[in-house]
Amino acid sequence: MASVSRRTFLKMGGSVAAGVAIGASELAQAAPTTAGETQVTLPYKKQVIARAQKLQVNKPVAFNYPDAASPCVLIKMGTPVPGGVGPDRDIVAYSTQCTHMGCPVNYDAEKRIFKCPCHFSMFDAEQAGQMISGQATENLPSIVLEYNHTDDTVRAVAVEGLIYGRQSNVL
Repeated sequence: MASVSRRTFLKMGGSVAAGVAIGASELAQAAPTTAGETQVTLPYKKQVIARAQKLQVNKPVAFNYPDAASPCVLIKMGTPVPGGVGPDRDIVAYSTQCTHMGCPVNYDAEKRIFKCPCHFSMFDAEQAGQMISGQATENLPSIVLEYNHTDDTVRAVAVEGLIYGRQSNVL
């Protein structure tokens, strides 16, 4: 059996550790997620929500998606936002159930955030429903939208994220 010196052992161990660190950083860049964040996207039947030209800036439009037990809101933000659709890429939609305990969140048009009245979580409507503060640990589920320029309709086509209290967003 060959003897390995302490110096050789430490060099080999350091090289392996460096290789693992480089590989982990490349993996993290390939799939950017926040610790604890789930990424679930399930497709559903397309549902027309509104006509883009009839939407008013910063005025929420309530609807249910993907089923009658899933309250959501669509908002025309007025400036392009991540995930936005429509002629100005400024229309977004979210589930209005807080990801902490399912309480209904309210949209604050002045601050452009969703607020949970139960435990004070807040979510940024202009940054893909990102959790800002409070008890919630997940972003608000985004409703994936599709814009049809031919008839000016905005359709809900999928849910990105997990609606509170569900294992697969299906009742």
